[in-house]
Amino acid sequence: MWLYLAALVGLYYLLRWYRERQVVSHLRDKYVFITGCGSGFGNLLARQLDTRGFRVLAACRTEEAAEQLKAQTSHRLETVTLDVTKTENIAIVTQWVKERVEDRGLWGLVNNAGISQPTGPNGWLMKQDFVTILDVNLLGVIEVTLNLLLLVRKARGHVINVSSILGWVSLFGGGYAISKYGIEAFSHSLRRELAHFEVKVAVIEPGHYKTNTTNTERVLQTVQKTWDHASPEIKEIYGQKFLASYLRIISEKHMARCNLNLSEVTGCMEHALTACHPRTRYSAGWDAKLFYLPLSYMPTFLVDAMVTWSLPRPEKAP
Repeated sequence: MWLYLAALVGLYYLLRWYRERQVVSHLRDKYVFITGCGSGFGNLLARQLDTRGFRVLAACRTEEAAEQLKAQTSHRLETVTLDVTKTENIAIVTQWVKERVEDRGLWGLVNNAGISQPTGPNGWLMKQDFVTILDVNLLGVIEVTLNLLLLVRKARGHVINVSSILGWVSLFGGGYAISKYGIEAFSHSLRRELAHFEVKVAVIEPGHYKTNTTNTERVLQTVQKTWDHASPEIKEIYGQKFLASYLRIISEKHMARCNLNLSEVTGCMEHALTACHPRTRYSAGWDAKLFYLPLSYMPTFLVDAMVTWSLPRPEKAP
């Protein structure tokens, strides 16, 4: 009995390995549009795909970042400035992409642009703090995708959306985890819809990696700023000891564990773009695979206990 079961499991993984090794042809003829190329995953992916011969269309937030990327890559890579929260900017960039891909369509769309601040306990935040993140991480992804979808359909290409482990387990307050839960929902519904057009949709779900969005000093400054803008009643309820402990936990425990090897994530992105049969979900990093994914399937009371056991307690909590 167990021997047959082991054989079936082994056969499944052998077939999956074989399917995932099949690579699409004529990579040098294919265009890939990537958002958030100024730094982090997007910047590394743009350079990585450029060396593979792709025609990379890299969107950066600033002209300075775009010029730096162009200086590091071949003549095939082209850059454009894009603010994914601006509808008129997205429309202009969409036309720019159309002029370059022409009748070939857009093989790859990588929605990578994202921010993680403002952050902090939900009770310290205002509505605008949530809106700021959702505009970039979720609504920006949706609007860019909708504008470029016709070009992706024409090429029967691939859409890659960058989510996070926080799309499985919400570890702290603010709009970041909410946006990543939204990315998961949008991606799965889009995948089923576009299957009729032979378009593949994949989600990248990285663990903790060190990028601009996880810069320790920047996160600490943001949390402190959020506290400074909180009402006197909130400050009285939580107390200065809570703030000090909260900042220490971010600095010593959470942010210190960030993985420096960004290529683990961009390797997943590259596979999702080049494989004939990409996965629907890519978990990047051992923390994602061995801790956060199993955690997301555990009973709620157990997850709550594991997430909150080391967190400080507000001074005025009953």
